Amino acid sequence: MNMEVLLVAGLAFAVAMTLSGVWLLRELRREERLAARVRVIHGQPAVRRTAEPEAIRAAILKGLATVGQTILRTGIVSSGTLSGLEQTLLAAGLRGAQGVGVFIGSKILLMAGLPALLFLVVRHFGITGIFATILPAGAGVLGLLAPDWLIGNRRQRYLARIEQGLPDALDMLVICTQAGLGLGPAIIRVAAELQYAYREIAAEFENTANELQVMTDARVAIMNLGNRTGLESLKRLSTTLAQTLQYGTPLSEALRVLSGEMRQEMLTKFEARAARLPVLLTVPTIAFILPCVFIIAGGPAMIQVMRTFSNH
Repeated sequence: MNMEVLLVAGLAFAVAMTLSGVWLLRELRREERLAARVRVIHGQPAVRRTAEPEAIRAAILKGLATVGQTILRTGIVSSGTLSGLEQTLLAAGLRGAQGVGVFIGSKILLMAGLPALLFLVVRHFGITGIFATILPAGAGVLGLLAPDWLIGNRRQRYLARIEQGLPDALDMLVICTQAGLGLGPAIIRVAAELQYAYREIAAEFENTANELQVMTDARVAIMNLGNRTGLESLKRLSTTLAQTLQYGTPLSEALRVLSGEMRQEMLTKFEARAARLPVLLTVPTIAFILPCVFIIAGGPAMIQVMRTFSNH
């Protein structure tokens, strides 16, 4: 029993330390980004990130990637599933050769670790019956599905940030093209300027700029900009840029029209969300405000009626 208590305490301590480390690394990166942005605004050179948090993060990701790559070598995951998973990770902004391995390794470790932890907890607290079987099994299912939920949530936030900052990026592209820059240098300049305001768009544009320098056909690199994320607005941008390259139409004018259309669509979405507010406020009004109105309006009369009946 003492050994089981030590195992439970050790696993709980390991989980707590892991979550604390992830949270601290996230806060450190956020503070470093804000400090770098302030230095750039004041004309000072940006300081590189400290190597220690990056080394810890790299070590954790390398371990997860090793587990995932070992699973992938067995051939359990089909090529179609693997291709779809890579596309999903790209749409969530997760790139690199280790992305799929980290994802698979996280699923395997959580699927194996959470049931073991729940099994020790069940035995320690003496839980018997159906709960002794349901809790570890449910923990295994949760560990298997948790990475998918996290990736889906990250993908939605990633695409929302891209859609939010894309009109500004198009305006900057218009300014750069009117200043005489070509498409490739303009994309590089916009990516550098938006690095701290919209990191997601900066990453997509930087990747496109790298592909423009490597690929012989520029239209393929431009079309990859929309195909990576599957976002409709980026696909429209890719189509517009590809048509200007193919037919020689004025780039600045096409980008200005596309930027105006996207801003109008964003304004339409905001108006649609605002129009839904009266409907959404109906239930809180009925549940919280009307009972108070009834109490205030009919409370004195009810008290008077109760007094009258109590006197009789």
